[in-house]
Amino acid sequence: MMMPKRSSPIRILMTIDAVGGVWRYAMDLAASLRPQGYEFLFVGLGPQPSVHQEKEASELGRLHWLLAPLDWMVKSEDDLSLVGPAIANLAHAEAVDLLHLNLPSQAAAIETKLPVIVMSHSCVVTWFAGVRCEAVPLDWQWHHKINRCGLMRADVALAPSRSHATMLENAYGAMDRLHVVYNASRSQETSQIKDRIVCAAARWWDDGKNGQTLDEAAALTAWPIMIAGPNTGPDGQTLPIRHAQHLGALSHADVMALMRRSSIFASPSLYEPFGLAALEAARAHSALVLADIPTYRELWSEAALFADPGNPEAWAAGINRLCEDNDLRTQLADKAAERAKRFDLSSQAEAMAGFYTSLLRQKSELSAAE
Repeated sequence: MMMPKRSSPIRILMTIDAVGGVWRYAMDLAASLRPQGYEFLFVGLGPQPSVHQEKEASELGRLHWLLAPLDWMVKSEDDLSLVGPAIANLAHAEAVDLLHLNLPSQAAAIETKLPVIVMSHSCVVTWFAGVRCEAVPLDWQWHHKINRCGLMRADVALAPSRSHATMLENAYGAMDRLHVVYNASRSQETSQIKDRIVCAAARWWDDGKNGQTLDEAAALTAWPIMIAGPNTGPDGQTLPIRHAQHLGALSHADVMALMRRSSIFASPSLYEPFGLAALEAARAHSALVLADIPTYRELWSEAALFADPGNPEAWAAGINRLCEDNDLRTQLADKAAERAKRFDLSSQAEAMAGFYTSLLRQKSELSAAE
């Protein structure tokens, strides 16, 4: 359900960060909704964006960076006390129509009469459940409180997969207003001659991406594994890379060029609420070797090879199987490309526009009744 045409654009304040997949999600969604009469004010938090990112955002909306942290980068809830008020004040000053917040914690202390949508792309509590298989440590338990508050405060809460929605409800309790909207990608669908290489892309300093398993597997694979993405995090987290060919942090365009060259894409993640890189690789017609985790099973069952994320030998065996079997590799690449069509921009845009429209209509009806 697209928003009916109005004389003025519908203005959405969307929070973003420059560190992970939220940036790509926001840019792709904005690109698909702008033709429908939406304008976006991107409000960034955390580490500053690159020049390339600033340029991309400016082509799709307006970018305003707050001198405020992301929740997983601070030590206490008090460090986030100004985040909600800063977003609310900016929303008022910019006369936006609706808030789309991409971290639940950002909604916890926000005071506004505007509709609020919260999208949980990941959180510390579900990260510990998925990566460590344990409850969040005592000194991080404030995350449970603030995230639950933000999710319950939202007029609509969203998750990018059923698997992540289940993790959220296991962590925070049942939520009547929790819905699933699958991610999508505007990366180009391609099918070109491939090189005999394996690629992977992630922020490798994050233990959830499980880069060590892939690096150890690289010592045993027939083809080189080329990995893109930083291996040092904002707090000094570091993953030594000894066997794979580390290309460092690349622009999105360069990552996509790598995927188009690569015959195989690998993602050994222990925790993926969706996994945009796998979708982009599928659209680039690469065969997928993925961690055997619920999210990847939900999205890519029968369209990928799956491997135990804790077993480097199993990863090497799966990758080598595809290196040696041209027919199987081609078959899986075809299946992945076909499956990727389910996660299309038009479906995502229609779903999000439906939520925006519904909330704005409810607000208008409430205002008229007062």
